Amino acid sequence: MRAARLIKMVLLLQSRPSMTAAELAEELEVSERTVTRDALALSEAGVPVYADRGRAGGYRLVGGYRTRLTGLARGEAEALFLSGLPGALRDMGLEDAASAARLKVSAALLPSLRDAPDSVAQRFLLDAPGWYQEPETPELLAPVAEAVWDDRTIAARYRRGDREVERELAPYGLVLKAGVWYLCARSGTAFRTYRVDRFAAVAVGEERFVRDEGFDLAAFWAERSAEFARSLLRAEVVVRLSEAGARRLPYVTDRLAAEEALADGEPAGAGGVTVTLRVENEEVAFGQLLVLGPEAEVLAPDSLRARFAEAARGLAELYR
Repeated sequence: MRAARLIKMVLLLQSRPSMTAAELAEELEVSERTVTRDALALSEAGVPVYADRGRAGGYRLVGGYRTRLTGLARGEAEALFLSGLPGALRDMGLEDAASAARLKVSAALLPSLRDAPDSVAQRFLLDAPGWYQEPETPELLAPVAEAVWDDRTIAARYRRGDREVERELAPYGLVLKAGVWYLCARSGTAFRTYRVDRFAAVAVGEERFVRDEGFDLAAFWAERSAEFARSLLRAEVVVRLSEAGARRLPYVTDRLAAEEALADGEPAGAGGVTVTLRVENEEVAFGQLLVLGPEAEVLAPDSLRARFAEAARGLAELYR
């Protein structure tokens, strides 16, 4: 445990000019006193860790010290090569850079670990796009990715419905969701999300923007995607579910909406439950709930109940 922590401490100090004891303690999940002891142990072992005293002090490596990756265990080395998305890297124009990086990392590994890339490639493959759709690379993905990497502003024309709007954007990050690329960017003072395949034109500027260090791409995407999913649910239906129907409901409609509806539901006898479910609209609700067959009875609205009654009569006639 301590050996792994000491290696992580060295790698952290290699990646930054200096770090305070508090920063190291937070990253390593130990106390500042433990950080002090670990720094002393590294120094005694020949790793040139230097402590700057004073209010703005911290720990740093001196003399351009670098460690090779000989401390990697097999599982760590294989996980390193598992973390890539070959198709996504190719689409962003980074395939050559990623290949060169993998070669350099491979050269730094111990001889006993040199087969890690092939070992992983034969065991795991990440296929990001969803079923029943052909993945398409947006024509302007490469220049957008270039702007993201270089922190350069872009002037873009974006298709919104049947019209185009012009935007000056500070591109913060790209997200690949179910085969669709999204750009998270700052427009003015607000952060927004744009589908990359809806850009009609993109011009990468010479000006670099200053990133907001508090921006967290993963947290921003989680929040916005949850907001988007909830914004689609504009209607409500009342449904009486059997016990089997209640179990299956989260698999045929929005999972969070189903879980909320079930949590607030009222017992309906024989293990069933009556729920008020948020849905996108009646058309979508009909297609989703029809899958449950006799395990779900729509009680309201009347128009949707009438549609299910008509479908039931048609099925009875068909299978008579």
